[in-house]
Amino acid sequence: MPGPSQPHASFGRWLAAARQRAQQPALRPRQPLLVAGQVLGSVAQGFLDQISPGRSIHMRYKLSKQGHSGAWAWHLDAPPEATTEALNALAAALREEGLCGPWRNEQLAVCNPQGQPVGTVERGAVRVLGVGTRAVHLVGLAPDGRMWVQQRALSKPNDPGLWDTLMGGMVCAADTLAQALARETWEEAGLRLDDLAGITHGGHLQLCRPSTEGHGAGQMVERIDWFHAQLPEGLRPCNQDGEVERFDLLTMGTLRQRLAQEWFTLEAGLVIAGFLGL
Repeated sequence: MPGPSQPHASFGRWLAAARQRAQQPALRPRQPLLVAGQVLGSVAQGFLDQISPGRSIHMRYKLSKQGHSGAWAWHLDAPPEATTEALNALAAALREEGLCGPWRNEQLAVCNPQGQPVGTVERGAVRVLGVGTRAVHLVGLAPDGRMWVQQRALSKPNDPGLWDTLMGGMVCAADTLAQALARETWEEAGLRLDDLAGITHGGHLQLCRPSTEGHGAGQMVERIDWFHAQLPEGLRPCNQDGEVERFDLLTMGTLRQRLAQEWFTLEAGLVIAGFLGL
């Protein structure tokens, strides 16, 4: 992580570069993934060829490469009511080949192109399958205007040791957006929403960029909804799930400096920029 004594780019240059990084084409050409006849994700060209035929057969659902809209696409044949089972069978096959991200035993919602939930899949497979995900962030302010931020645990599989908003987490399949906000705020910061003042939905941002999962074959497609609120005087965050190293209070000047020095995750940086009205 860059130290405070190192030279850093201007905040404006950092922000322009961060926005560019948030929208990046795939490293390898991608092919649509259809399940029960609907496009639910995409995979890097050649990626699913790495599943051995024997494992594909044992998945119960036929996986094949066929034409779709004038190009090749992967089809996972299953009745619509078996979309979740078929996707998780594919995820398990990828896991056996060592082609997934970290396995979480957590289901995330899978939506069709119209944004309607049609099933769920293991979180560790969403990036390699190009499945769109949702996340939630909370910008927390002290009464004097400083911002609460957290340092991610050094043991986290993604962005260990980087800094984040007060809270940032995924929306699992069982959660509404409001439920995810409440659950993640408690797990990461030990705070109940009823104890916070002025909780407001600030906006959202969309990220589409390559992911290192699946040996570089992943693609992150994610919508982040962010909120902001004030912590009353004397109320301090306290991590509950072991995923945070520590919390800190930063002035806006120090915050901008550390953003430009890339102390923060890309997602947190863009959320904070949105909060600052930039």
